[in-house]
Amino acid sequence: MARYRDANCKLCRREGEKLFLKGSRCYGEKCAFDRRAYSPGEHGRATRRKGSEYALRLREKQKVRRIYGILERQFRNYFHRAEKEKGITGENLLRMLECRLDNIVYRLGFAPSRKASRQLVLHRHFLVNDHVVNIPSFLLKPGNIISVKEKSKNLDLIHQALREGRAGDLPYLRLDKAHLQGELLEYPKRIDIPLLVQEQLVVELYSK
Repeated sequence: MARYRDANCKLCRREGEKLFLKGSRCYGEKCAFDRRAYSPGEHGRATRRKGSEYALRLREKQKVRRIYGILERQFRNYFHRAEKEKGITGENLLRMLECRLDNIVYRLGFAPSRKASRQLVLHRHFLVNDHVVNIPSFLLKPGNIISVKEKSKNLDLIHQALREGRAGDLPYLRLDKAHLQGELLEYPKRIDIPLLVQEQLVVELYSK
């Protein structure tokens, strides 16, 4: 399976903003974006011309895709599914991405980043409704209970992430720190998703 193997910090620099892909490192002095806020590569410091409309849409799509850590084909499949559902396509797309198991694990604060949460899920550390699920792309539904497996409750990575307390207070999630579990209360509304992206540009890109 294809996957991105280069430095994650290059992705933030390429998009020109922090995507918070490396957890606590993004908040500290070692953040590469803070030290080198220009595009990676030999010509990264060069002044660039204003991008075309297509370039702006492409960059927005790449930003969303990189935030959630999804490859192009999978992202396109999400878009086609969102297009077929009732409602606004861009909001449908973000809702599906937010309901991925690896994202919910991250939003609940059990992992410092989506990449770390994906690894925890793959290593079978989480249960969904008391059943082990090791598929990061598993789409959760309202009422689903996400909990840390009993044998995994002493993992330092999980407790350190919870101590850092960067989990958002989101209305569509409920977190029970004492029992290391959370619940998806409802499908997230666009206004409740803490993501500074223009999803309509993604829709326009794929609609061409």
